[in-house]
Amino acid sequence: MGNAIRLGVCVPTLNAGPGWSDWLTQCETALRPGTRKLVIDSSSTDDTARLAAERGWEVVGIAREAFDHGGTRQFGLKHLDDCDVVVFLTQDALPAHVEALARLTSVFDDPSVGAAFGRQLPHPDATPIAAHARLFNYPAASRVVSKADIPRLGLKTAFLSNSFAAYRRQALLAAGGFPSGTILSEDMIAGARLLEHGYQLAYCADAQVFHSHNYSLVEEFKRYFDIGVLHHREGWLLKWLGKAEGEGGRFVRSEIRYLLRHAPWRLPEAGLRTCLKYAGYRLGKAESRLSVGFKRRLSMHKGFWNDPDEPNQGR
Repeated sequence: MGNAIRLGVCVPTLNAGPGWSDWLTQCETALRPGTRKLVIDSSSTDDTARLAAERGWEVVGIAREAFDHGGTRQFGLKHLDDCDVVVFLTQDALPAHVEALARLTSVFDDPSVGAAFGRQLPHPDATPIAAHARLFNYPAASRVVSKADIPRLGLKTAFLSNSFAAYRRQALLAAGGFPSGTILSEDMIAGARLLEHGYQLAYCADAQVFHSHNYSLVEEFKRYFDIGVLHHREGWLLKWLGKAEGEGGRFVRSEIRYLLRHAPWRLPEAGLRTCLKYAGYRLGKAESRLSVGFKRRLSMHKGFWNDPDEPNQGR
């Protein structure tokens, strides 16, 4: 990527924990000189904000209850107002090599690329089920997609992950930016908006971070409940891009093949997880029939439901 293009990095944080200092070191080795570094900290009670400030990061503090997956990143996008490309990372996504950010942002030499995301590798402690989820969603082959690929890829066309993604700042702002008030997947909505405006989305398999989650059965259910809520409230995504169930079927078949090779004793657990995911997703899609209190109990992102004026029908 040309040096004339200025980069910014934005990381939302909350109590990043004992590994935060190592994360900062690893990330900083991957940054080129002159990159703006922004931490948006949700009132951490540990040393997250102090350590970042001591390392030369800009630190903006917000109230914990003010965090919004899309709105907070939209604030970061606007705050880094002299940057051409903004990279978003999460505090648990560790760059796997010093070239990670350079490789991710190199695709913006093509003016038709509006956003890019990198490959997420499973952490060394990832379970076989968690490892497969990363390998399925983040394969070894790079690609660039446009809205012409929607008939072939469906919902996957707009797939992005803000655990490690970069955006052409002005393009995203012109397309509407990140949404506010969404329970999750603000990255996919941003990707869909860029596709609508004629931009391409790049997946850079050679730009890598370590990032995975060993979700419990209950967490898996709650996560898919939230995905169902998103698809209910953002119905235009499915109407334009296609339904999610087809991709789910492909995932299950891939998971069975992977576990047969690597951990066949986990197949019963995987089957139970599939049932819980589907049940959570269907309940989320039907969230307009549920009370706010019940939805809060079913949700992974409980803070989303704290608005006393929250209507059952969605925002």
